[in-house]
Amino acid sequence: MAHRQVVLLSFLKPVITLESKLEELSQIAIEDLSFFKKEIESIKKNNYFKKDIFSSLTPLQRLHLVRQSDRPTTLDYVSLMMNDCVELHGDRGGTDDPALVVGIGKLSAQTVIFIGHQRGKDTKDNVIRNFGMASPGGYRKALRVMKHANKFNFPILTFIDTPGAWAGIEAEKLGQGEAIAVNLREMFSFDVPIICTIIGEGGSGGALGIGIGDKILMLEYAVYTVATPEACAAILWKDSTKSLVAAESLKITSYDLKALNIIDDIVQEPLGGSQADALLASSILRKKLILELNSLLELPSEQRKKLRYQKFRKIGTFYEN
Repeated sequence: MAHRQVVLLSFLKPVITLESKLEELSQIAIEDLSFFKKEIESIKKNNYFKKDIFSSLTPLQRLHLVRQSDRPTTLDYVSLMMNDCVELHGDRGGTDDPALVVGIGKLSAQTVIFIGHQRGKDTKDNVIRNFGMASPGGYRKALRVMKHANKFNFPILTFIDTPGAWAGIEAEKLGQGEAIAVNLREMFSFDVPIICTIIGEGGSGGALGIGIGDKILMLEYAVYTVATPEACAAILWKDSTKSLVAAESLKITSYDLKALNIIDDIVQEPLGGSQADALLASSILRKKLILELNSLLELPSEQRKKLRYQKFRKIGTFYEN
């Protein structure tokens, strides 16, 4: 298997350098230097330096982190969290968009429908997946499977990871806005529980097209935004280099969005992000999904729908003196 080249982010260079030096020291710390070996192991275990860096990441650094090619995708999480998974294909209208994957599987003992954006792992794969930017056919494929879930009483789990919906001329010809709008309307009407999780980059209407749910979860380093900071800077200041200012102003981090009551809960990631330990990240998310799903299943469907509606009606409300 070919090794994927991951671009080293500037803020990670000190961490990589330290870990490399520690590894070199541990190789020469023979029995006569057992004291130093213990000190090295202690530094590796506690890793305060790395904790400090990751606890103080700027919004733009978090965005760059979740755009890394080694970050787990929807299919990675699904394969690690669920059993008996089967991917389903086609919107029954002539297309099968690889940028948005859907299927059926078992989370613990509960049969669920999964839907999620799918980025590529390398340049070739990203071209096939259109960098996770779904077409109208992708959103219609998602709607087809969600209707199936509603008919057979299967809970719906969505995984959001896209810079936005495909914005090409062909997408507009095929009804991109209409496809997303219909999904928004229909997701409010479904009787089954819906849990949405932002696992990476949640961008604009492309994210919202599968983002209506009873619970909105967000991984710790993920971002969720009305537009990418680069696009926002280009629109407001005609200068994409001001993306740092835009990222700060947009309030795109999980902690900002939790404070604004746009998301319901933050799912902790391993130190270094989910890409540092995909298995642990999947285990943490799996436990959280099972907990939230069991809680939602206890509620009558009409009550769930009413709470879902009220939740989104409250987003963006504010009070002035």
